[in-house]
Amino acid sequence: MSEIKKLTADVDVEEYYNNYVDFEKFSKLCIEEQEMLGYNWSYPPFDFDVDELWHSFNKLKIIAFKIDFSEEELAHTFEEQELEFVLKRFERIKGRLMNDIYVLENQDSQGLFLGKCNLCMRCTREFGMLCKMPFKMRYPLEALGADVDRTVEDIFGYKIQYAHDGKLPEYLIFVGGLLYDKK
Repeated sequence: MSEIKKLTADVDVEEYYNNYVDFEKFSKLCIEEQEMLGYNWSYPPFDFDVDELWHSFNKLKIIAFKIDFSEEELAHTFEEQELEFVLKRFERIKGRLMNDIYVLENQDSQGLFLGKCNLCMRCTREFGMLCKMPFKMRYPLEALGADVDRTVEDIFGYKIQYAHDGKLPEYLIFVGGLLYDKK
């Protein structure tokens, strides 16, 4: 891995909500993903009103981590299982990167996870049990209805890329944030 860059932008929640949030559309995608990959406490359905959560804050700090791969990594063609292993390693890095968001939190803010929660090897929601780490688990932007692909493109000027045909993308981007300035 060549480098991890931290990208941040502060935006008005109402403006962001109006331009990027469609909970009905993106919650359906989350539910489809859960049906394929297993249920997770950070994804809907929720026991709270998502619109109410968005409208409880004035500001959103979007925090993205862009991982650029080296020329050597980009040139390598991976076997399917090898590529899965490499990508899972980066999923685990998200936990460490989340510390940058946790330290910003206070009683008037709420951190937003870098994608689906992966704090546990298997989420207890799959077994009908309560979350084992509710003090660390956060909801990701997409689970709250945000269009993360468009957010990254419009605000940071990058397109979300994915691995394919045994090749890593030029970069990976994990996006989270912090809702703050509570009303």
